[in-house]
Amino acid sequence: MNLFTDLRELVIDSLGKMAEAGDLPVGLDTANVAVEPPRDAAHGDMATNAAMVLAKPAQKKPRDIAEALAEHLRADDRIASAEVAGPGFLNLRLAPSVWQGVVSRVLAEGADFGRSDLGQGKRVNVEYVSANPTGPLHVGHTRGAVFGDALASLLDYAGYDVTREYYINDGGAQVDVLARSVYLRYLEAHGQKVAFEDGTYPGDYLIPVGEALKDKVGDAYVDQPEDVWLAEIRDFATDAMMDLIRADLKALGVEMDRFFSEKSLYGTGRIEAAIEALRSKGLIYRGVLEPPKGKTPEDWEPREQTLFKSTEHGDDVDRPIMKSDGSWTYFAPDIAYHYDKVERGYDLLIDVFGADHGGYVKRMKAAVSALSDGKVPLDIKLTQLVKLWKNGEPFKMSKRAGNFVTLRDVVDQVGPGVTRFHMLTRKNDAPLDFDFDKVLEQSKDNPVFYVQYAHARVRSVLRKAAEAGIAADDATLGAADLSKLDDDAEQAVMKKLAEWPRLVEIAARANEPHRVAFFLYELASDFHTLWNRGNEDTSLRFLQEGDVATSQAKIALARSVAVVISAGLGILGVEPAEEMR
Repeated sequence: MNLFTDLRELVIDSLGKMAEAGDLPVGLDTANVAVEPPRDAAHGDMATNAAMVLAKPAQKKPRDIAEALAEHLRADDRIASAEVAGPGFLNLRLAPSVWQGVVSRVLAEGADFGRSDLGQGKRVNVEYVSANPTGPLHVGHTRGAVFGDALASLLDYAGYDVTREYYINDGGAQVDVLARSVYLRYLEAHGQKVAFEDGTYPGDYLIPVGEALKDKVGDAYVDQPEDVWLAEIRDFATDAMMDLIRADLKALGVEMDRFFSEKSLYGTGRIEAAIEALRSKGLIYRGVLEPPKGKTPEDWEPREQTLFKSTEHGDDVDRPIMKSDGSWTYFAPDIAYHYDKVERGYDLLIDVFGADHGGYVKRMKAAVSALSDGKVPLDIKLTQLVKLWKNGEPFKMSKRAGNFVTLRDVVDQVGPGVTRFHMLTRKNDAPLDFDFDKVLEQSKDNPVFYVQYAHARVRSVLRKAAEAGIAADDATLGAADLSKLDDDAEQAVMKKLAEWPRLVEIAARANEPHRVAFFLYELASDFHTLWNRGNEDTSLRFLQEGDVATSQAKIALARSVAVVISAGLGILGVEPAEEMR
């Protein structure tokens, strides 16, 4: 159920009747007609721009259209009033039964209230995290993991067929560095003293990997030249790091559908096939790039390169795909990877990148546009930096990791639910402060507590109802006399509940799961306001002594709040609280 969609259909139907009556031309385009909450709630419950949108093509004054439309809408039982404002906006107030009906729908549909068929089963690939397999995930990866996972859940809830994917960057030089670092730990496990040079990975997390390698091969690689052990240790170390990363993701509640290895692209003809696909479109050529804008680097020299004509698909400059020694640039396997995704038949691709990949967006979009002939959109979401605080000071680095704060550092401190919710309290492209003290604070200023507290309060109401012998199952509550919910504070909660299906679609269209967290906070705030009003006005309390019918109506409202909060938290990957301790 989407009340806003229902009312828009009412408006469109009324416009059709006006056309039949000769008050409007037949065949007007109503695609831009909207029904949405007014900016100022004092103006009503809903507003439509229909008259403003149709005035020019209808060659009529917008107020005249609005007045005629208002007459049609007033004939519907759902419309309590329809008033024309300004040059032709139409403000609507809905009958109380409409809002009460929202509660009935929530209880009838349960967790499916708000689910949408917006996606119509379209296949979406969401690639996120995709950290180099060289160590444990750090706090920056944590934000990307939470954002990507919540986005995937949101799109699934909105009717898309979603694949969660991790791209393993195991084809580059950093994996060789990992292998050399593990080799040092392997020698250390054999009792040798080792020194970690710049560019190696000194973190303690590699100690057990070196010991495991010793257990596997004994002293076979001790004091052997690199060409003897590099390839095998690279594979061994990569597997160990991916096991570590999978465990980190599991601790955060993230499970991938697919892991794709960059290494699988090399030596298999897949990179060549992707480049050939671009070449067949006339997009690969030999050329010389202009020097970088601004101050020219001292080591820059013009040289002929193999280039992808990415400027034909929105990029600022054409991009090299092959080095002077004939090896591929780092961009070439990324092109091949996205070509693979296009060939798998996805309707939409979404990449979640870290803040340091901003310069990569246009070239990657250009590649996908070229490879799919513009048929497969690629949306790239950048997650900005996270600053960690504790006791009013920057959080110290993890000795185990070497020089960064790990995902486990965060999750072990506050738990996966708090971590996930707080990571979504800002839009992905805005910097985020994560204060370990504040995220555990029990106050209105802590969004995760405030939302969980609302859910826990509802659960306490249901427990007290059971103790009082009041039937409070969803079927019974759904049949309650909801006309008893007539206070402004109760209506505010019902109106907020009605926004949930619309919010889901807005968030899914924008690929912005933080909107769910914002909505849950607003719903919790309205619910807590109603609860606190009950401290002063006993008629607003959820349990009315000696009045089962009124109690059940009020409990129905509370239960509806819990249903929507639970659904929203489910999208965010957070378990709803049964009680607060």
